Amino acid sequence: MRINLTKKDIINSIYMQIGFSKKILDIILEDILNIIVDNLKKKKKVKISNFGTFEIRHKKQRVGRNPKTNEIKNITARNVVLFRPSREFKRFINTQDDK
Repeated sequence: MRINLTKKDIINSIYMQIGFSKKILDIILEDILNIIVDNLKKKKKVKISNFGTFEIRHKKQRVGRNPKTNEIKNITARNVVLFRPSREFKRFINTQDDK
């Protein structure tokens, strides 16, 4: 059983629904993903209606500990991507389906 959804799977699904060539769909999907990444790099929120919001949050440097060895290390400051699903997305995910 396959767990991951890949770009190829998304392209094939769109191809089956609308019939554009797979090369064109690959370019379109790559452009969409690049637009999202570019806007996140510019510290902009990316809101997709009925789906959710992507945003960058800065995490400060902190001290961490390896639970196996109890070794203490500094965890560097970094940016992380947060995703907050919309109400519609949450409602859809939590709807009980017989599928």
